[in-house]
Amino acid sequence: MDEARVCVLGSGSSGNSIFVEAGNCKLLIDAGFSGIRITRALKEIDIDPLEIEGILITHEHSDHIHGAGILSRRYGLPIYASEKTWEAMEPYIGEVDPKNRKVFNKDYCFEIKELKIEPFDIPHDAAEPVGYSIYHKNKKLTFATDIGHINKDLAYKMDRSDLVLLESNHDVEMLKIGPYPWPLKRRVLSEKGHLSNDDAGKMAAWLARNKAVHILLGHLSAQNNFPELAYKTVASILEEKGIHINEDIKLDIALRDVRSEVFYV
Repeated sequence: MDEARVCVLGSGSSGNSIFVEAGNCKLLIDAGFSGIRITRALKEIDIDPLEIEGILITHEHSDHIHGAGILSRRYGLPIYASEKTWEAMEPYIGEVDPKNRKVFNKDYCFEIKELKIEPFDIPHDAAEPVGYSIYHKNKKLTFATDIGHINKDLAYKMDRSDLVLLESNHDVEMLKIGPYPWPLKRRVLSEKGHLSNDDAGKMAAWLARNKAVHILLGHLSAQNNFPELAYKTVASILEEKGIHINEDIKLDIALRDVRSEVFYV
């Protein structure tokens, strides 16, 4: 199929997993929910987990790997991760068949069937965290959450994407007055923490000017954000910069605990 499909099975601190289909290849990016929950979500969109070609892991935090080992053992799925991420997550995901232990060099593209996968560095407090761009024919899909700040290299990895899942984790004022202990607030606000709504808006505007087509806001905090605020903040920044939603860029929210619709790209 020339048309790609993306479904965010959930995106937030309680778990992350994204289904991607392009050509004749079906993938998961992260598996941070239970195996049962991910299997159920896939079946809701008529996907048999046995059809999945592999799980791409962004980093070793539990909300990204919780179900990875279970799914690999149950369905024989390969798990793709960088060497340092493998070292960091291996004690937590259980035994994985050696043939399904796929290690890539984060500085190089690799292929799964007819898809080109480009990992790229993201600024986060993990061993070797990456985002991914997935290419098929003339389509580019980019997934970048858990990013403490935007830098020039990261921005250019994300430009010209037909769809971007972009972190919009927190409202800064909600975080500052919220229930988190100060060390955790400091971590979230750090250069290797999570991206705020305001910074997501600035990045969305840059992407819109650089030929991005559709932005999904994801990895929203349960305590320091809510969907309407994230959407309104980003939308306001876009409008202030003369970028019109549904004319110049599409904008949607990927919720924490609810599977998204299937987006056709």
